[in-house]
Amino acid sequence: MSRFQTLTPSTLSREAFVEAFADIYEHSPWVAEKAFDLGQDDRVDEIDGLHQRMADLLLSASHEAQLALINAHPDLAGKAAVRGELTEASTSEQAGAGIHECTAEEFARFTELNDAYKAKFGFPFIMAVKGSNRHQILAAFEERIHNSPEAEFSRALAEINKIALFRLQQM
Repeated sequence: MSRFQTLTPSTLSREAFVEAFADIYEHSPWVAEKAFDLGQDDRVDEIDGLHQRMADLLLSASHEAQLALINAHPDLAGKAAVRGELTEASTSEQAGAGIHECTAEEFARFTELNDAYKAKFGFPFIMAVKGSNRHQILAAFEERIHNSPEAEFSRALAEINKIALFRLQQM
């Protein structure tokens, strides 16, 4: 178990806790709010402990809350990225995967796949891109677009929880 490098969550006020962890789950501070409201103890000072608490909250949330959180995520290599409208974490994650280095043809393929995926599933393609490159992401896109809506909804939640862990590990 590793501890946070920059803060001790159990010592934070509710306001400071929510501010620190509000965007661990993309534009969804409710996860941090509920995590705080469960009570503060030594487990939240461990990255894995806080992550498990937050992941459990997401997985036990209503379908509507889960869908809203999925929809809060930007398209990979989408218009928001091109316009510089992503959160700092999303910008860093996409840049780390080399998405900003896409050729015009690759951007076009991302756009085509983003549109087809959203048309089929009703939410954006979610992938924890840390450790992946743009070629691996495109291959995952092309593979996963053939899954069932239920499988992709579950996969989106699993990927979101991976993203959250990566973000917590940066703190």
